[in-house]
Amino acid sequence: MWALWFVIRVPFMSATPTTNGRAVNEPRRKRAAPPLSAPRHHNQVMTQAKRLVVAINPSARFGATKSVGPAVVERLRALGHEVTSLSEPSYERLIEVAEAAIATKPDALIVVGGDGMVNLGANLVVNTDVPLGLVPSGTGNDMARALGIAYENWEDALAQLIDALDRSPRVIDAAHVRNGDGEERWYACILSAGFDAVVNERANRMRHPKGKSRYTIALLLELVTLKPISYRIVLDGTELVTDGMLVSVGNGVSLGGGMKVTPNALLDDGLLDVLVVGPLSRFSFLRIFPRVFAGTHITDPRVTIYRARKVRIEADGVAAYADGERVGRLPVDIEVKPGVLKVLAPTVAN
Repeated sequence: MWALWFVIRVPFMSATPTTNGRAVNEPRRKRAAPPLSAPRHHNQVMTQAKRLVVAINPSARFGATKSVGPAVVERLRALGHEVTSLSEPSYERLIEVAEAAIATKPDALIVVGGDGMVNLGANLVVNTDVPLGLVPSGTGNDMARALGIAYENWEDALAQLIDALDRSPRVIDAAHVRNGDGEERWYACILSAGFDAVVNERANRMRHPKGKSRYTIALLLELVTLKPISYRIVLDGTELVTDGMLVSVGNGVSLGGGMKVTPNALLDDGLLDVLVVGPLSRFSFLRIFPRVFAGTHITDPRVTIYRARKVRIEADGVAAYADGERVGRLPVDIEVKPGVLKVLAPTVAN
């Protein structure tokens, strides 16, 4: 959905926050994120050797970031760590070998890639004592943004990771989701089910063109037939039946490379922020959309944010995507699980 930013360059939408199924009007005081500067590239000193598993995005083997994974492994080994490097031809194979590696109880699992790799890693280590580290090298890197990790410079991110290896991991929440077929998985940042998911579905069905332009074309085609979706949403047992353009359920703040759909979400508050965008004309949608990059869309009266621990979303013909990965067709049942995920990240001020 980030591609729309290149198609239009006009302002976006807003919302009312909520608690436990009720709309909340006051934004919360955000915990201060650590600065992304001051990495210790050249003089970092390891205090204790650790056993590390590094999982590298299979899609990066032939791309512009193909050198990042091997460079991360080389740097960690140079510091004296025992590193198991996992570079497999497919996600399926990577999951298989990573599960075996996690069973040996390493000191950390480090993923190199974007939000899809974070999702893979979170599903591997959730509810374990193995912390998840991240060296972002994807296009969105929204979980890195949420954690205060340098998301535009992998070397700075690696320096932060090396620092974090010498500290206790940060403990955050994760969201458990079950789709209509009974399949279960976890996500760390955001699940979305609405216009953006419809665009993803169309793009996935298209064979041409290749690359990012396929998403842009799919988005433009869906804009032609833009219409509200009929949702039934249950928030901690309270039913909401509404027409809307988009529903997102955030543990983190952003999706699609910095679109702050749930700008006041916290990773460790035991609550999910639920964005509901009401019916919009095509013109209103195009006007409101760019504001999401600043998170100011939540002031528009057609946008509401709720907070809840358990969320059910129902709609016909709509799929859900979490951390950029397809979860499946609605309905989905989502529940936040407090403190089940350990991460290697910069410390945050309370």
